Amino acid sequence: MTSYRSNSASGNPESKTRGSRLSDAKGSLLQDKSQGPKIVAVTSGKGGVGKTNVVANLSVCLSELGKKIVVLDADFGLANLDVLLGLTPRYHLGHVLFGNKTLTEIMVQGPQGIRIIPASSGLQRMAELTLAQRNHLIESFSCLDADTDYFIIDTAAGISRNVIHFLLSAQEIIVVSAPEPTAIVDAYAVIKIILAEDHNKSIQVLINSVERAEEAQEVFCQINSVVKRFLNREVDYLGHIERDSHVPQAVRSQMLVTHRFPNAASSRSFRNLARRIAQQESSTHPVNGLVWEKLLNDWVN
Repeated sequence: MTSYRSNSASGNPESKTRGSRLSDAKGSLLQDKSQGPKIVAVTSGKGGVGKTNVVANLSVCLSELGKKIVVLDADFGLANLDVLLGLTPRYHLGHVLFGNKTLTEIMVQGPQGIRIIPASSGLQRMAELTLAQRNHLIESFSCLDADTDYFIIDTAAGISRNVIHFLLSAQEIIVVSAPEPTAIVDAYAVIKIILAEDHNKSIQVLINSVERAEEAQEVFCQINSVVKRFLNREVDYLGHIERDSHVPQAVRSQMLVTHRFPNAASSRSFRNLARRIAQQESSTHPVNGLVWEKLLNDWVN
């Protein structure tokens, strides 16, 4: 069985530019950098729709386009991004907070140079962080700005408090749905909760594992029509991933389908998806350093 090795991206100390960042009396981290990575949260209403597989393949395809990618495995209950890639992380985010590791030291190198921040199953202590620990975590994430184009968050499935906080803090939300009726209903439920909190939030829908493009369009139209009718909004269609027997074969090999079967139909779909997302960059807004404070303070409160 071929697996990706878990090579920590450690060895380099944290950036020494921290002196340019100041914490105010309330612990707010101020950063002199006016732009940062685009923060994209990928979520789904239910498990089993291929969300993590989408995150992994999309991240690698963006990297192949020359983008610098960091992926946060934010499923603290059932983290499985490392399993999907055949990685065996020695450390996780908890070691940054409660141990003596830096964010750089806990990252593992994934395929095509993507960097992964491993989750820790059951980090209940996250809700008990001190002000100093919060600032330390915020500062650690802020150090990613200089060499990261996309910060992709693989959320847990469902609508838990942590999931919603991640979604509201991200600039872009991708809701992954399958064509099954239960997946469609649950995708709508997630969208409804997001828009109840922020009616102007940017949401794109990706339909996974469909036989043809027309089927994906039909599924999206079902979701969008209900959103329009009951929530007085519309969501955007991001595209679809073609159903492909090569995907489960690649998963069993703990490899990505885009690497194991680069010419497969699903692999072509993922590359098209990455190009579409990369082309959206010109319409995004600059991010200041306080985004990390919002993301992480909302998450642990």
